[in-house]
Amino acid sequence: MADKPNAELQRLDRWLWFARIAKSRTSAAQLVANGKVRVNRMRVVKPSHPLREGDVLTIALRGEIRVLEVLAIGVRRGPPPEARLLYRMKDDENPSRSSRGAD
Repeated sequence: MADKPNAELQRLDRWLWFARIAKSRTSAAQLVANGKVRVNRMRVVKPSHPLREGDVLTIALRGEIRVLEVLAIGVRRGPPPEARLLYRMKDDENPSRSSRGAD
């Protein structure tokens, strides 16, 4: 039972690779080290930062800002349909900034 809490955590770089946000684990670690990833609105620079279900990631990737909610911890780097089950895109749910306060 002592291993149960650790089973719910995963390194951020590993999760980014499993979820196919990054092409390699090295590029995932570099993305984090360069300050391009926030976890629950806090900037993270350690690729080993623990990630758990329910965390919200904000990622600056290829000129775009992506907001993802972690739905599951990855077990392997599977095909893209399997990888998409690890997260939900939150930036598609939010109204655009230009429409806020327009009234």
